[in-house]
Amino acid sequence: MEETPVLAAVQSGVLTLTLNRPHRLNAMSQPLIAALREQIARAAGDSAIRAVLLTGTGRGFCAGADLAGTGTGALDADGKPDLGAVMESAYNPLIRSIRDLPKPVIGAINGVAAGGGANLALSCDIVLAARSARFDQAFVRISLIPDLGGTWFLPHTVGDARARALAMLGASVPAEEAQRMGMVWQVIDDEKLMPEATALAAKMAAGPTLSYAAIKQAMNRAGTNSLDQQLDLERDSQRALGKSADFKEGVAAFLAKRAANFTGH
Repeated sequence: MEETPVLAAVQSGVLTLTLNRPHRLNAMSQPLIAALREQIARAAGDSAIRAVLLTGTGRGFCAGADLAGTGTGALDADGKPDLGAVMESAYNPLIRSIRDLPKPVIGAINGVAAGGGANLALSCDIVLAARSARFDQAFVRISLIPDLGGTWFLPHTVGDARARALAMLGASVPAEEAQRMGMVWQVIDDEKLMPEATALAAKMAAGPTLSYAAIKQAMNRAGTNSLDQQLDLERDSQRALGKSADFKEGVAAFLAKRAANFTGH
């Protein structure tokens, strides 16, 4: 019986999810994916959870799909691997749920993030990386393409030329270079990663969650919207946010030069 593949704990409004297969560098088995999806759904439905922090146990964040275990999917009618089946049923819904979650998701990348693990990291809203971390687009080494949104995240974060090179060369990018490329918000000394990531998540959990949700929605749609469509979306979001109690509180706090007490209403 495998250990609990994802550890979950809630404190100060933050749901901390820790990938917990250190003997496999937290490679994604189907039980791990199912547990992650369950916890993201929990975060979506629980008003007490206001932010999510995602990290890994041991020396790696996530080594991608567990090719030696249960992460490679079903067989087709000819007995050949049907990788598309597991993408459709498990991996793609996970990435969609993270991006659509109306709460911030902070990734604390504690070590190697390879293959799908690299793109799971990139699906987070804010990515912090340990100095020893690296991001490895390993797919081409086994004659596949980047998945878990990699072919979308990479061009949008590092630009088309770099994205193509990273994917086609199967490049491994150290944390500080990943930050220069735009994949990472901040690089932190290894021993300080979790304290700083936890503090950031707690700060965001106490912040204007309605605003975070609207920002996520707007950013998600910016890649396909025209400028006119995006301006209309901004107008509609501002109209709704301007009627919220949190906007009223934010303005009052600003004028009084005090900290705001946001409630998510």
